[in-house]
Amino acid sequence: MILKRLSFIAGLLGASFSLIAAEPATVRIGTLATGTVHWEVAAMRHGGLDKANGVVLDVTMLAGPDAGKIALQGGSLDVIATDWIWVARQREKGADYSFVPYSSHQGVLMVKADSAIRTLADLQGKRLGVVGGGLDKNWLLLKGAAQQKYGLDLAAQAEPVFGAPPLLAQQLKQGRLDALLTYWHFAARLESEGFRRLIDGREVLRDLGVNSEMASLGLVFREGWVRRNRAGLEGLLKGMDGAREALCTSDEAWATVAPLSGETRPEVLAALRRGYCEGRITETGAAQAASAEKVYALLRRFGGAGFAQGGGGLPPGVFWSAPAR
Repeated sequence: MILKRLSFIAGLLGASFSLIAAEPATVRIGTLATGTVHWEVAAMRHGGLDKANGVVLDVTMLAGPDAGKIALQGGSLDVIATDWIWVARQREKGADYSFVPYSSHQGVLMVKADSAIRTLADLQGKRLGVVGGGLDKNWLLLKGAAQQKYGLDLAAQAEPVFGAPPLLAQQLKQGRLDALLTYWHFAARLESEGFRRLIDGREVLRDLGVNSEMASLGLVFREGWVRRNRAGLEGLLKGMDGAREALCTSDEAWATVAPLSGETRPEVLAALRRGYCEGRITETGAAQAASAEKVYALLRRFGGAGFAQGGGGLPPGVFWSAPAR
């Protein structure tokens, strides 16, 4: 009788553990209202890719990129999207953040369609808008490429103007800037309005001897969180891969997220979709880490003392590698 009872209890416990194992993993993710991660989260939910991959997405809308970093550091979010350089800086300080490549989009240098500016050398003496600050990755790499290819010091021989993307885009339209280095989605909008792409970050990387398909943005999380929630991360990554594919191949899937861009003009929406799909990651793993090593060294060289903080090279563990089960 005792053995039968023990067997019955063991059976109940086994069934309970099976139910627990089958429970979907909750992932707390932060997104920007008009960001592409928000598009993919919406596409995942619309296509049932969250449930199919065993995850429940607890989404927080962020006021800005810095809000996501603060929330991740404070423990109220599990995953955000940001660049690998921030991860490298945090690892230099002893934090355990890690990065999975998400987008290869780099900065884009835009000019008016009829501008006489044809190469970086033509920026000499011109007013150049730069999104971000003086240590922004896109700005440092553009400066390095101009110096290396043309012997031009953009910081000294052009007139850089730093600011927010919408403000600088407006100044370019008004003719108060001669060129603008901006983010890809603002560049896509400008292109749809007749502005011309002078050079983008992929070309800059090629000029500097770096793989042009390397990641700029990725999903970032703590390694400690992954050790406790590996199924959640894997489900999220699979679901986002599926959403990305759907957005680039299915007009119906794209139509569900297009309103999230804040745009209604068909030509702008087409440009945004085209630009988004061009930024999909094609290489991961060791190739990405090797390219990042080169870029990090270049940034330390071009950024001088302002950028060169902490250790000498890219800290190990910046790019997440799944340990064997």
